[in-house]
Amino acid sequence: MKLYQSVGPNPRVVLMYVADKGFALPRVFIDIMKGENRQPDYVAKNPFGGTPLLELDDGSAISESVAICEYLEEQHPSPPLIGTTPEERAVTRMLVRRIDHEVVVPMSSGFRSAEGLAMFQDRLLCRPDAADANKAYARDGLAKFDAMLADRHWLAGGRFTLADILLFCFVEFGGQVGQPLPTEFANIAAWHGRVAARPSAAASADAKIGL
Repeated sequence: MKLYQSVGPNPRVVLMYVADKGFALPRVFIDIMKGENRQPDYVAKNPFGGTPLLELDDGSAISESVAICEYLEEQHPSPPLIGTTPEERAVTRMLVRRIDHEVVVPMSSGFRSAEGLAMFQDRLLCRPDAADANKAYARDGLAKFDAMLADRHWLAGGRFTLADILLFCFVEFGGQVGQPLPTEFANIAAWHGRVAARPSAAASADAKIGL
């Protein structure tokens, strides 16, 4: 297998997940600032042009960070980062979906239509008129997770999971692109500190800058 990665929160999710699993993958860096992910050879692997992308030994490819982690979980089930029972896996996937809807999508859209507009306006649909609204949606989503973390060590309770990795990478990303964590979200701040202390957070930091 070979992992195509770049800077950005989604590639960082996979790097952090793999580091928490304790194994390594051969990696190819894609310079999205130069548009390498929009070149024909890469688009042939991923028609949507996004990163990361996992190329399998038979030449087929899996894109989307969560799907890549789901695939790797089946290949390397221990230590579990999604769950060991149907109930645990369902809870993790529920949380991941909520994070995607409540934080990832609006935060990314807000960035691409504001601070990242110069980079993305010729690549993706951008709506500068909706940037502030999307950022507000992301803040509202973070407020929900802050309330959830009032009495939990991790998002799934006592289990550190892919959901924690996903939210951590985007909280960090927001701080880089004009959407810092509001100071009143003390529960997320404390949780962020716990995640940041994990070796996998430092091991994935080379994907931290930019989108």
